[in-house]
Amino acid sequence: MRPFKIQPHSRLQEWVAEEKGYFRDEGLDYIFHVPGGSLDEMGVGRTYHVQGAGNGSVQSTEEAPSEVKRGAFETMEAGRTCDISAACHWAVNMAASGEHGKMWGHAYSVTPSGIYVAPESSIRTPMDLVGHAIGVGYHSGSHFSALQALEGFLEPQQLSTSLKFIGTPNDRVAQLLDRRVEAANVFGMQSYIVEQQGFRKIVDTSFMIGFLISGADTDMEDVEKYFRALQRAQRDIDVEHQRFTHYYLREMADEFKPLVDTRAFGPGERLVFEPYTREVYEQTHRWMKRLELFPKGQLSDADYATAVVA
Repeated sequence: MRPFKIQPHSRLQEWVAEEKGYFRDEGLDYIFHVPGGSLDEMGVGRTYHVQGAGNGSVQSTEEAPSEVKRGAFETMEAGRTCDISAACHWAVNMAASGEHGKMWGHAYSVTPSGIYVAPESSIRTPMDLVGHAIGVGYHSGSHFSALQALEGFLEPQQLSTSLKFIGTPNDRVAQLLDRRVEAANVFGMQSYIVEQQGFRKIVDTSFMIGFLISGADTDMEDVEKYFRALQRAQRDIDVEHQRFTHYYLREMADEFKPLVDTRAFGPGERLVFEPYTREVYEQTHRWMKRLELFPKGQLSDADYATAVVA
């Protein structure tokens, strides 16, 4: 039997489950796969293996392209090299409807997120964002959550012309810090980084995250073991998250580590062990189609029973 390959999501739950031995208690043989990530601070004598090298990098803001039209959805469309991973529920929903994997229907998570501006910015309200670029990640949570959060404030044309597609979450943080973008939508760990640098939240964009089972040969018993371990870890985080915030450093870009004190970070992404229902799946799909967020070549319509492990 091959090890179950887990792709973390810059959150605490996987690392707490590893520390507490919850994966081991479930009898799960696993590997952490952190694309472009280095976990050399983990120490020795652990029971897991790690694939990946170097910490999550930050693209030089001087060399960054004007737009990056590739995001979470495209990585799932191309095929992720892991058994379980996570992304915003919009992208996972669309990927699963195109049969690029199966969406896990028994849990999701919610991450803190917001559109931030520099402390000296004259932008004070969502309406003030008109005419200013808002950095988001293409076909990713920051893209969709910005649209959803701003629908009540801005007209569709204002929304479509305001968004600027800036690579990864790390790239958006870097461009905020370097004042190369006036506003950006960042979530989870990255939102804590910019908050500690004095950036102000203009509008909350917290959103749901879904789980994608990538391989057709993934053992569903392993998936269930994984989620049972995470459920135990979530309880520990709920009780005293401060004990575990140092784990953010494992997936944080080296460039940001000297800037922050993770002891002051919040709990971040929170797992919710409730169904991702047919109603939510279909409502979300209709919203994406109405806004024409995907071209015809990427738009798919597999039904709930086909796309979701429910």
